[in-house]
Amino acid sequence: MGDMLTDYFISKHGFFSIFIAFGLAILVRLYYPVAFPFALVMAGMVVYFFRNPRRSIPEREGIIVAPADGLVLSVRQVEEPYFLQQQAWKVSIFLSVFDVHMNRLPIGGEIAFKKYIPGKYLVAWREKASTDNERNLVGVQNGSFKVLVVQIAGLIARRIVCPVQVGDKVKAGDLFGLIKFGSCVEVYFPLDMKPIIKEGDKVRGGETVIAESAN
Repeated sequence: MGDMLTDYFISKHGFFSIFIAFGLAILVRLYYPVAFPFALVMAGMVVYFFRNPRRSIPEREGIIVAPADGLVLSVRQVEEPYFLQQQAWKVSIFLSVFDVHMNRLPIGGEIAFKKYIPGKYLVAWREKASTDNERNLVGVQNGSFKVLVVQIAGLIARRIVCPVQVGDKVKAGDLFGLIKFGSCVEVYFPLDMKPIIKEGDKVRGGETVIAESAN
């Protein structure tokens, strides 16, 4: 299983950025002390960005949890050609730079699909970002049930982290990656699931139930 699936309070994938931020703050303190408070606040914001709060993962059957924190941009039916390969529900979640950026798996099972697609860096909330931007696709399968999660880089986010690999056994709510500095995450699931969130809702990764079995 990928080394991302660990509940550190601060993601270790942010350690280098944090080191650079505080290093720059020290240089500012030495050579331009009047700006040191601002540099220190900026360094603190970098630490805040890479926070990894613990979440209470719902354990009941027949649900899908949000893969990320953020604002629900849309809930609609589309054709999903990569993993489900059928009509599916698509939920798009926008992550601002103030949201937790740790990404969590919406269901448990096995990583059955992974695909990286290079692309542009359009603003993440634009519809074309879904097809034109750099993105990483992760498919989870549990028996015959499949869910696809897509990490989409944005205008500021230009670094997708996803260490999980095909064949990994996972649980719902497990950490599987992050996108550095603002982004969008999409989740696709079968039409026989019923979305219980709507456009404009705020969700919390691994904790908010976004769909449940319609049966």
